[in-house]
Amino acid sequence: MISGSILVAIVGYFLLLLAVAFYTSRNADSESFFIGNRNSNWLLVAFGMIGTSLSGVTFVSVPGEVGKSGFTYFQLVLGYWIGYWVVAFVLLPLYYKLNLTSIYSFLGKRLGEKAHKIGASFFILSRTVGATARLYLVVSILDVFVFSAFNIPFWLSTVVILLLILLYTFQGGVKTIIITDTLQTTGMLLGLVLCLYAIIKALNTDFSGAWQMAADNHLTQFWVTDVSKPGFFLKQILGGMFITITMTGMDQEMMQKNISVKNLKDSQKNMMLMSAILVGVNALFLLLGAVLHVYQAKNPVIIGNGAMAAGDDLFPALALSEAFSGGLGIVFVIALISALFPSVDGALTSLTSSYCIDVLNIQQTQTDEVARKHKRMQVHLAFTLLFLIMVFLFRYINDKSIIQFIIKFAGITYGPLLGLFAFGILTKRKVREAFLWPACLLGPVLVFVLDLLCNPAYYEQKLKLKLGLDELSASLFHGYKIGPELIVINGLIVFATLRFFSEKQNLEY
Repeated sequence: MISGSILVAIVGYFLLLLAVAFYTSRNADSESFFIGNRNSNWLLVAFGMIGTSLSGVTFVSVPGEVGKSGFTYFQLVLGYWIGYWVVAFVLLPLYYKLNLTSIYSFLGKRLGEKAHKIGASFFILSRTVGATARLYLVVSILDVFVFSAFNIPFWLSTVVILLLILLYTFQGGVKTIIITDTLQTTGMLLGLVLCLYAIIKALNTDFSGAWQMAADNHLTQFWVTDVSKPGFFLKQILGGMFITITMTGMDQEMMQKNISVKNLKDSQKNMMLMSAILVGVNALFLLLGAVLHVYQAKNPVIIGNGAMAAGDDLFPALALSEAFSGGLGIVFVIALISALFPSVDGALTSLTSSYCIDVLNIQQTQTDEVARKHKRMQVHLAFTLLFLIMVFLFRYINDKSIIQFIIKFAGITYGPLLGLFAFGILTKRKVREAFLWPACLLGPVLVFVLDLLCNPAYYEQKLKLKLGLDELSASLFHGYKIGPELIVINGLIVFATLRFFSEKQNLEY
């Protein structure tokens, strides 16, 4: 039986966040909310961004996937690491040179105001869906394993969690979440280490012994050498690199924190330190996944429907089981919440910033700080309501296999950002304005159709329909499956289309 101490710990954690928010939001203005007055400490930003980059999905889904794919996720992590170098030494210098508040202002300066709006629109779509998918996964886990024991309904727990996030981001924005993300990352990493230690101890071994057990259970495969599979190492590394370039370097949420740092050099140090730590942290998550599966094989944990816990349910089911006497459950729940909040509070703040700056253009249209603040708060409330609606939509769909969905959705929606930024940076050509939207929509449509034809089984499972595309898929692709390289194909299509509808012109920006 779950102890009430877990609920007490959750309430105490929320009160701590609200106290931090109250302290950091004093005398905050719009400049504080959007970019932290460009005075953020680079070490705090680097550490806090670890939590934002990982999120609750990583916390439960990466260990859960080890049973299916071993350590092959690390191929993607290596790609992430390469991508961070590109962001640090190609994109950050550009953003600092132009003194941007919204990174999509670059597209406006380079390709025109319509490109500015298009870039912001794809970010708003992508980040809204991605953040709410992560939020849904974590709230669902808390609902099943914690709140249901106290007869707290799913809708109420969702409303309360979103209300708390709203309260501590409402006033201070980036200035507040730099501090709260640091606190939450500490909670997540401490929870990861303590959970890993507790499970290894329960197996009556040490770290080297746990590694040997994982190897004996065929869970330590790093490389996939079959080019036809989605996990083929070159696909994963290349895809991981471009996922980082787009989902970090071309993402207002991630860059909003980076450009809040005092200068370019410190921002680059932040990016390099974060990328190095992320490699090590992901390795620990994979080891955790291995020992979870070894423990499950020796001491099966059954969940409510009578089935053995697996996938996203494995870690929470084991941590909150009676075998660990509640102590590990408290650590897990606090770590899970710590993993969730940086990805949701940052998304809510960055979406508010992007909509206010890129869509409403309040820095020019609202010269009065009081009016600007009032409009910003209205937008912040609206996005909170949208998050609530989206979580209920995911609840209706009832799909907990979130990590693959997020990667696939990002490949479809971030491709236009990749194409737009690449065209703006690598060429000096001018695109005819009327073709900007068609070019940016062509890529997502074509890669969706391509992925549908290549992976019909995935869409049949999600849509619960028989599409009858198996024979066509086999004849066209001969067993080849598209993986993370989807985003690269998408970006290339958008880039090529922009190039086709462009003309020579020397531009200064």
